[in-house]
Amino acid sequence: MAEDINQQFKIILEYIKDLSIETPSATTLLWVRDNLAIYNLDIDISSMVLKNKSLEITTKLILQDKSDNKNKAFFEIQYATIISIDASITDKKIISKIVLCDLQKVIYPKIERIFTNLIKDAGYSDIKFEKEVDFEKMYTEKFN
Repeated sequence: MAEDINQQFKIILEYIKDLSIETPSATTLLWVRDNLAIYNLDIDISSMVLKNKSLEITTKLILQDKSDNKNKAFFEIQYATIISIDASITDKKIISKIVLCDLQKVIYPKIERIFTNLIKDAGYSDIKFEKEVDFEKMYTEKFN
C-alpha cells in the first residue's frame, strides 16, 4: 500500500509483525470482561533503518492490567510499517516527527480497528478504546 502524505514520506508496506492474546482460563475471561476498565493501553514506537534507506517503524499496542490481580489477560499487537522519507529531508527532528507523529496519525486508526476486532473475537465483546490518542501532544511532551 503506497500513500503520499505532504510529499514527506511514503508508506511502502504494512503488516502485523506479532500478535499475542493471552487468556489463561474461563475464570479469567469472565473476570476480565467485567473489569476491562482497569486495563491500560500503552503505545511504544520504535524504528530501524533498512538497507535501502527506508525505515521500518514498529508500533506496539499493549493492553494490560498493571495491578497484582491474578486473573489477568494480556493483549499485544506489533504493527510494522515500512516507509521511505523524501531524500531532501535530513533533519533528525523532522524525521522523528514523521515517525512518531505524522505516520502514526495515518496508521493508528487501522491498527486500533484490527486490535479491537481481534480482542472482540477472542471473547471480549465489550472492548473499546474511548480515549483518543493525541500523537501531536505525545510528541511535543517527549521532545519539548
